[in-house]
Amino acid sequence: MIEIFINGERRSLPSVQTISDVAIALGLVPSMILIEHNGNALRRSEWASTTVMVNDRLEILQVAAGG
Repeated sequence: MIEIFINGERRSLPSVQTISDVAIALGLVPSMILIEHNGNALRRSEWASTTVMVNDRLEILQVAAGG
């Protein structure tokens, strides 16, 4: 288990090592979200290579279409 903050809330997630792992563990659709890791906005192509450490802070935003 690893403890991180997601949108300001402390969460414990099992066996996550990367941002991609977090998205999968949370059941998120990658094409519909944006992720900020410790204050840095990430491109989707960076998710698999960005390591998650204890107490990291993620902000996850859901993209919504509309007008």
